[in-house]
Amino acid sequence: MISIEINKSSQLKEIPNPENLGFGTIFTDHMFMMDYTQDQGWHNAKIVPYGPIEFDPSMMVLHYGQETFEGLKAYKGNDGEIFLFRPEYNGQRLNDSNKRLCIPEIPIEDFIKSIEALVKIDRRWIPEGIGTALYIRPFVFATDASLKVHPAKTYKYMVILSPVGAYYTEGLNPVKIQVEEEYVRASVGGVGFAKTGGNYGAGLLAQEKAAQNGCSQVLWLDSKEHRYVEEVGTMNVFFVKEGTLITPALSGSILPGITRDSVIKIAEKLGIPVEERKIDIHEIIEASEAGQITEAFGTGTAAVISPVGTLVYQGKEYCFNHHRIGEISQKLYDLVTGIQLGEIEDLYGFRHIIR
Repeated sequence: MISIEINKSSQLKEIPNPENLGFGTIFTDHMFMMDYTQDQGWHNAKIVPYGPIEFDPSMMVLHYGQETFEGLKAYKGNDGEIFLFRPEYNGQRLNDSNKRLCIPEIPIEDFIKSIEALVKIDRRWIPEGIGTALYIRPFVFATDASLKVHPAKTYKYMVILSPVGAYYTEGLNPVKIQVEEEYVRASVGGVGFAKTGGNYGAGLLAQEKAAQNGCSQVLWLDSKEHRYVEEVGTMNVFFVKEGTLITPALSGSILPGITRDSVIKIAEKLGIPVEERKIDIHEIIEASEAGQITEAFGTGTAAVISPVGTLVYQGKEYCFNHHRIGEISQKLYDLVTGIQLGEIEDLYGFRHIIR
């Protein structure tokens, strides 16, 4: 396991008002850094004051996008204990992404230790307001000074922290989304299952187009037939059809969301039938017209659960549950966040306490 050198900041920042956090624009006092070289492997682990880093203009990540990242949160319970939510799965998913991008894997115990050490040092930044948390962004990028297209030989792993409020300004109010019929997010055989920046950059244009049409996000369809539902924005998507929770099966182009997996496990424990399968957009439209779909929502680390109130497809709007959050969506949100905050019993072993 890594040994971490700690260099604390001599000037600590003022803690922001938890009511004015926004998402991902405020950063804590410190950051974690670690280097990789072929002869030494991962080494030089340290925590230093948060600030700019120096890099070569030819650094490979800037030209060929060889980078991966993760996202998770730290919470403070009513008893003062600090929790992470299933961090070992974030570590495994980072390594799955790394393998796809030809980046050296990081031992999961080192991944968790880097986060625990940084959160403990900046624990005063964990907000305690409703709907707030300390967002954790681990990321890895190629640092070779080279314009040759090949896997890099040197890398840097970093972790930064940001106190956050709700990801969407709507909070738990249902959002309006638009089915994207022109652009695609990812293809089978590509990097859709990996958390790498290119996936997200490729989605920005469609997101802008949706915003111009008064929608908060887009519903992505598959790249081959433009027919099968994949994700909603940067989140996994669920529909409640005649009492059954349905969600697209992981096909290689869909991110294996940790919140997605948690929702499925909790729903099954509650006795709610769950189907992971291919979902034709026409099935959703026809079921909506027949009143068979009562709820829809996205799941992800940032928003946890984001209800969908209206779906826009080929210029027509389809409303779910009178554009109100549904009973199942609310129950799942309450259970996931209750476990995260230590407010209810964790029957699943999801909560990871930072001692």
